[in-house]
Amino acid sequence: MGIKEKIKGNEKLKKFVHYLLIPKNQARPRLWVKWFVNPFLHKKGKGSTVCRRTRMDVLPFNNFSLGSYSTIEDFVTINNGVGDVHIGDRSRIGIGNVVIGPVNIGNDVIFAQNIVMSGLNHVYEDINTPIHQQPVTTGTITIEDECWLGANVVVTAGVKIGKHSVVAAGAVVTKDIPPHSIAVGNPARVIKQYNPESGNWERVNLPK
Repeated sequence: MGIKEKIKGNEKLKKFVHYLLIPKNQARPRLWVKWFVNPFLHKKGKGSTVCRRTRMDVLPFNNFSLGSYSTIEDFVTINNGVGDVHIGDRSRIGIGNVVIGPVNIGNDVIFAQNIVMSGLNHVYEDINTPIHQQPVTTGTITIEDECWLGANVVVTAGVKIGKHSVVAAGAVVTKDIPPHSIAVGNPARVIKQYNPESGNWERVNLPK
């Protein structure tokens, strides 16, 4: 049994380690974790940039990686507290984005401004317990290579957006988007797809 499993299996030890890593009622790591632990555990590729005003709530018990020549802009929040966050090569995470793991972002991806994607959901069924004290569930969000997400898009837990797809500004993505698609609206729906036979982006017949 590894150290991680031993800590998870001992509730008192788990709480103590959590206290050492994160201040009470906070999501961001303590400064000693940020300065002396994370740089040695988490991968940052050649030529990548994390801007100065970014909030990096990344912890050592889950993974974080940023690919080569990728950029995380100012006022972004990255959180791997409940799941890994991986960002590929040559991808740009735009100003004001919130990325809460588990999330996998591919290569050559463009995120515009104020996008929110969260791989976690709070359990709420017990009405006698505050929601923040109930467990969370997770579902990995996958953004495949070459996607472009417009401003103010929301992506919910467990969703997969296929390669070279476009999600229009303001869309709320609650279901998978196939590769080579254009999706709009709330909830997001596919309105165009690329047809390799014709070589054109063609409208999808939506149900009336």
